Amino acid sequence: MSEAISVLNGATFRGAIEITEAGLQGMITLRGDLSGKALHTAVKSATGADMPDIRRITTGDKGCVAWMSPDELLLLVDYAEADAITAALGKALKGEHHMATNVSDARALFRLKGQGAREVLAKGAPVDLSSQAFGIGDLRRTRIGQLAAAFWMTDAETFEVVCFRSVGVFLFDWLCVAAEEGTLPEFL
Repeated sequence: MSEAISVLNGATFRGAIEITEAGLQGMITLRGDLSGKALHTAVKSATGADMPDIRRITTGDKGCVAWMSPDELLLLVDYAEADAITAALGKALKGEHHMATNVSDARALFRLKGQGAREVLAKGAPVDLSSQAFGIGDLRRTRIGQLAAAFWMTDAETFEVVCFRSVGVFLFDWLCVAAEEGTLPEFL
């Protein structure tokens, strides 16, 4: 069997900010009643994280939980553990209306780091990225350019962006062009 590789195998660009393809990342789509006790317990067991509020991401000792829609979460876990965690979620939620799917190999994850990261994203995302409107732990499921993506802020100068793997190379290239030296308006 072949060895898994990420979409760009850890490629990095350094311009006005640093953009890195984050490598293999376990990702599980979990759909169900987000107010249900069984789902809360299963998510906490899988990640150590609390349930996120609307358009937020929470972090635990075993992973992160991102709110994606009123009935959908994205769990970010260790890549090697994603299948086992997906199976454990299925067992924990047996009898509950839910769907747990390992989407790790269908997604790409990028890290944007630097003072101008807000401005790079603002070039293509219809989101208010001012520091007053978007802070650490905030998440948006939106578009960057014309590509479906979600992003969140992990610290004062770092964003993580997830998209479909099939458009990962295109998004990386788009982000690199948007992050060229001398192209940031320095408005945000």
